[in-house]
Amino acid sequence: MAEESLKVVKVTEAKTEIEPHAGLARQIQAEYKLAWKHQQPKIDEWHARLKLYNNQKRAKEDVGDTTLFTIHQTVLASLYVDRLAVKFGGEEEGDEEIAENLSAMAKKDYVDMEKDETDYDWLWDTGFFGRGILGLHEFERDNKNNVFLPIPEVYDPLSFLKDPKATSVNGNRKGKGSARFMGRELKMTKREVKEHPYIFDSDFRGISIGSGTKALLKKAQDARDVAQGRQTQKLESEKALGANAEYSVTEWYTHWEVKDKVEKVKVWLANERGKVIGLQVLKSKAKRVLWPIIDRPLYPTSHDWDGTSIPDLVEDKQRARAVAQNLGIKLMKADLLPMYIYDQKKITNRNDLSFDFNKFIPMDGKGQNLNSAIMPLNKANPNLPLLNFILNSLDVSAQKATATPDIQQGMQSEKDRPLGETNLIQANVTTRYSLSAKVLGWSEKRFWQQWYRLYKDNFADKIDEKILRIEGAFGPKWRPLLRENLIANIDPDIVIESQVLSRAKQLEERQSLTEYFAFALQDPTSNRRYGLKKLGRAYGLEKDELERLFPPTIDERVAEDENVLLSKDKIVEVSVEDDHNVHLEVNSKAGDTNAKKAHIETHKKALTIKKTNPEWFPEDEEATDFQGENPEKLQLSSSTESSVPVAPSKSPGPAVA
Repeated sequence: MAEESLKVVKVTEAKTEIEPHAGLARQIQAEYKLAWKHQQPKIDEWHARLKLYNNQKRAKEDVGDTTLFTIHQTVLASLYVDRLAVKFGGEEEGDEEIAENLSAMAKKDYVDMEKDETDYDWLWDTGFFGRGILGLHEFERDNKNNVFLPIPEVYDPLSFLKDPKATSVNGNRKGKGSARFMGRELKMTKREVKEHPYIFDSDFRGISIGSGTKALLKKAQDARDVAQGRQTQKLESEKALGANAEYSVTEWYTHWEVKDKVEKVKVWLANERGKVIGLQVLKSKAKRVLWPIIDRPLYPTSHDWDGTSIPDLVEDKQRARAVAQNLGIKLMKADLLPMYIYDQKKITNRNDLSFDFNKFIPMDGKGQNLNSAIMPLNKANPNLPLLNFILNSLDVSAQKATATPDIQQGMQSEKDRPLGETNLIQANVTTRYSLSAKVLGWSEKRFWQQWYRLYKDNFADKIDEKILRIEGAFGPKWRPLLRENLIANIDPDIVIESQVLSRAKQLEERQSLTEYFAFALQDPTSNRRYGLKKLGRAYGLEKDELERLFPPTIDERVAEDENVLLSKDKIVEVSVEDDHNVHLEVNSKAGDTNAKKAHIETHKKALTIKKTNPEWFPEDEEATDFQGENPEKLQLSSSTESSVPVAPSKSPGPAVA
């Protein structure tokens, strides 16, 4: 009978929408329970560490140590300031322009997405929890206001659960080690539920306000409230908020059979995951459908999800240092206000022993030694050198584990060190941080791959147009971008570079090129213009600045115009007076078409003919301008076969069919 109740009964539209997903809800309940049992100890530990990091939840008479905060902020600052730059490269010949457009648009979207703030939260979670989680699935599309933008969101690790067997979100290229299921709890208002494009059950039948006592999100908020010294909120407080009341929703990623095919799906559930209220089948134009989540490790451990976090390395040191510091304060108080024993026959009033300035205590001293009336109580003397050694050892241990010496923390080292040793320490610290920057580059590359996929899946052909403002040497330029200007046949290469490493590489390249070009440009056959432009790029000059310094020649401008036609597979004539070497260089950037291949082969054939029959080609000073009257042309066809020279009809110059 229970199984019969799960069958679809097409009585009302609402019933047909909900009942087919009862099996999905049961599956997610089992997945959630498995993930929760696996991660509960870790999450409980994170709750306790929040209080340790914030350093407010302690006895008021005690002092707290800030080792965890100091080291976490030092690592965070070093990695955050060293911004990871992205650069796109064409996978196929002729994709250079698309790659250039993507690089320029990524620079603009970085600002529009507010990725600087996103990166801070993402890095903070990565350092504190060992692995930061970011979702990149939503795409804002508004043709009217020229808004086309992916929307990243950092997930709260305290409310995120995942497959216990997963070592990363999407695993390797074949999917090995990827998560089978994962998800999080979130809060949504009635308006957000109604406006959500994939939530179909928005009539709120039986959906409860607030969350249960065992809800992850509620526990996470309570832990943060306790750490900050705030009062925790009761469940009943949401009911009186009207339109601002928040509903507890679980957002879950899993696999589900859709039309006899197992698909990746994103599901929204309410009422402790007992009711499916929304469903989205994840699709992509890429070869492999990936979870739209990017995980970022800091100190990853092979074959393991969690890796190592900064609190894993520092927490015990901070606790021990706090104990040692508070014991030291108590010892100091004991030395200042020690315990005494006194002769109660000589000092009859106990209040006489209370401390006060310029106080006199009466005593019967007939034949008595005053020194014997009161004396300090003997106790163990504190071993201050040992206490100091323990504190220093704990500090050094934390610094070694995270490569954060005093200098890296912005403090003067307690020990005077020679300049050479200081530079060596800083160089080794940079090496350790370079490793972390390279590891962060993995997730940064996946972020921009997903960014590109969102444009590939959502940017409509011949409908959407994004206007890109490019600042150049001649002022701002507005470049309209269509799908053909952004999406290549083969996904572009993505290169992620640390600014620090990129700067060091640029300085090294600049020095080597300067030394080499000093000799190479002395050769009269060398391409001085190309060499000087390349050296300018090594010095950090942008394309517009180089064009202002070296204005494009007439052959370069003509060749760029030809590229537009060649990319559309249209025939372009080759003139006798063309600078064929320049045309070969510029035309190589056109799209990979038959017309381009034939055009380039014609330029090569022209160079061969010019070498064997120089009399057929006029000298540069006598050459007819390409806009002159009836100049001889080198004809080409769209065929990729080698061209054959044919005797000219009016001049000694060749004509190639």
